[in-house]
Amino acid sequence: MQRYPAPTACPVCGAQMRVTHLKCDRCQTELTGNFAPCRFCALPEKDLRFIETFLRCRGSIKDVERALGVSYPTVRNMLDSALRALGYETGTEAGREEGDRRQVLELLNRGEIDAREAVARLKALREKGEESDERRKKEDSADALGRQD
Repeated sequence: MQRYPAPTACPVCGAQMRVTHLKCDRCQTELTGNFAPCRFCALPEKDLRFIETFLRCRGSIKDVERALGVSYPTVRNMLDSALRALGYETGTEAGREEGDRRQVLELLNRGEIDAREAVARLKALREKGEESDERRKKEDSADALGRQD
């Protein structure tokens, strides 16, 4: 019996499909319910191939470079793409947040803003980061519980 990959998006409207039925080939047991989808199954094929290569190379970027015949920056970009597709923040995004904080401190150092303004801006940046972290934690919890919010 030929098997096909399960579609992750509805062919009619494009919304995410939900797994509600499972069946054992050996004993014919069937389960019906609301099951958490596989996070990796919805990834684009290029990200899946990269992740498989990355794992096969045990995370060695140099080995991935050789296996794929690409440069170090290309491997890093592919890794960032796969991480973003899985919903994780990449080093690039974390670096941007650090850059925003440094920019505020540089403005303060040059006298372009006063201490009160610097504190307000740094506080806003921290709250923005905390909101992002909290949203990510809720999404991870929902994924773990199999809920789709």
